[in-house]
Amino acid sequence: MQFSIEIKAPRERIWNTLWEDKTFRDWANFIDEGMYMIGEIKEGNEVQFISPTGYGVTSLIEKLVQNELVSFRHMADTKDSGGREKEWTGGTESYSLAEKNGVIALTVDIDVPPGQEETFKDRFPKALERVKLLAEKKG
Repeated sequence: MQFSIEIKAPRERIWNTLWEDKTFRDWANFIDEGMYMIGEIKEGNEVQFISPTGYGVTSLIEKLVQNELVSFRHMADTKDSGGREKEWTGGTESYSLAEKNGVIALTVDIDVPPGQEETFKDRFPKALERVKLLAEKKG
């Protein structure tokens, strides 16, 4: 699935809104209430996206171009706030920023687990609206 939104803010501000802990928790709350991320956004690193129940996913950062693109490969289910439950060659999820006529388009490409398409269609646009609000408000 693909989701996109246009944001009138500098690329760096949008990037920081996406990945700084406080703002990440704010917008990701629309996808999974209380979700947070453990790890540093750096190519080759593993990060974990964890829900308040302790369940989540461990992902490898396959590609990173600062303020432009990050691509995750979901590697394992996570439980107990960090332990790997089962390995899987899961999907990918990427966030890209591209400038067009002075406006930044944030595009998210995500492999959605079977049966969760409707949930993502409902929640992801709300999360991106929140990213837009936070990034534009910081100005």
